[in-house]
Amino acid sequence: MTRRQRKAKILATLGPASSGKEAIQALFEAGADVFRFNFSHGTHEDHRARYDIVREVERSVGRPIAILADLQGPKLRIGQFAEGRVTLAAGDEFRLDRNPAPGSRQRVCLPHPELFEVISAGQSLLLDDGKLKLQVLDSDGDAIFTKVVTGGVLSDRKGVNVPDVVLPIPALTEKDRRDLEFALALGVDWIALSFVQRPEDLLQARELIQGRAGLLAKLEKPAALDRLEDIVQAADAVMVARGDLGVELPPERVPGVQKRILRSCSRQGKPVVIATQMLESMISAPVPTRAEASDVATAIYDGADAVMLSAESASGAYPVQAVAMMDRIITEVERDPQYRSVIDAHRGEPLPTRGDAICSALRSVTQIIGAQVTITYTTSGHTSLRAARERPAAPILSITPHLSTARKLALAWGVHTTVSPDVRSVDEMVAAACKTALREQFARPGDLVAIAAGMPFAESGTTNLLRIAEVWEQTV
Repeated sequence: MTRRQRKAKILATLGPASSGKEAIQALFEAGADVFRFNFSHGTHEDHRARYDIVREVERSVGRPIAILADLQGPKLRIGQFAEGRVTLAAGDEFRLDRNPAPGSRQRVCLPHPELFEVISAGQSLLLDDGKLKLQVLDSDGDAIFTKVVTGGVLSDRKGVNVPDVVLPIPALTEKDRRDLEFALALGVDWIALSFVQRPEDLLQARELIQGRAGLLAKLEKPAALDRLEDIVQAADAVMVARGDLGVELPPERVPGVQKRILRSCSRQGKPVVIATQMLESMISAPVPTRAEASDVATAIYDGADAVMLSAESASGAYPVQAVAMMDRIITEVERDPQYRSVIDAHRGEPLPTRGDAICSALRSVTQIIGAQVTITYTTSGHTSLRAARERPAAPILSITPHLSTARKLALAWGVHTTVSPDVRSVDEMVAAACKTALREQFARPGDLVAIAAGMPFAESGTTNLLRIAEVWEQTV
């Protein structure tokens, strides 16, 4: 399988429209680098079958493919109504209480006792993905008294969003714990944690993961923005989950928040994924709106590591076309002569570490000598991620002895990873690097390459070596 000709990556969600071998292979060939398994839907058997197919495709194409398990997280919902639904009008008074009896136009059960202690007058409650808005007048521990600000039809079990407060709810539910253990036993490469409000939410998940997968924090709660730097530091990667974030924040604030998260991830060198409604109209149409194409392009200009498709690839009518369209948009942006200057302007200063010093120098050396490719030897993936943070003009060819590391790096900007046995000396490393660059079509005889690695070899976190080499015919 020839390498991708673009730097930013594509995540495609699998679902009813993309479950078979033929469909998943077509999605990969159209450009998908990472497959997302949404644990809000489907059974464990469904996910196991898709996992086996992805690994079969991976073997057939000879390229590492990442699998991300997206945990559902806690879902706050109202109870049921006697008539199944009610219509609330602006100005109505409405009560949410602990009484499990069927609701009416005056009240409904809110089966989440932990909320009653933290809700106070002046705060807002959003129902049914923000379609209805209530203003809290008072709360006495047993009931929340509200006034309807934006009315509409409200039916059984609709969701509740509380944008103004950090909720005393763990990010991992019992369902999530079961799903997490199942996903790790399968062998997924990334775990996406929903409902992250503070860095402590990530610590619990990390203890359970025990290094078996990367941990991605989904930012979908405004409360997370108050601890943004700490959350990014505690995570291995971040997702801007604009669906829920857009419910709890005014729409006009979401673009600025997205850019703020991207800047934070850039500074800390953590991969960042932009998600939700990117090509939404392609759920039912073969082409996107021009505004959607611009949205994807903006994320790429802003330096996102990856962009994601949700329902477009999981349940839409044109899953392969959606991935192909995203591939074309990314490719077009990265061809733009202005793209490099924009990316360079977003690049943060390297941290005062050996790894960042080497990778910053690697970027400069690559530019000065006109190297065709930047080559990183990595055990854990750390060196390749720090190299990707520098956003070099040349592609990054990452060489690792571990397939699990190669798969995980499929999420990172500009990184093309291959699996190769450990090397024992610098000369052996240089020869293997040049041979791999030729085989993977990154370089031709006579080209210069820049190589970063750590010594002693096979030890994680020891990036301390920078080497320039010329590719020769006999290295084939």
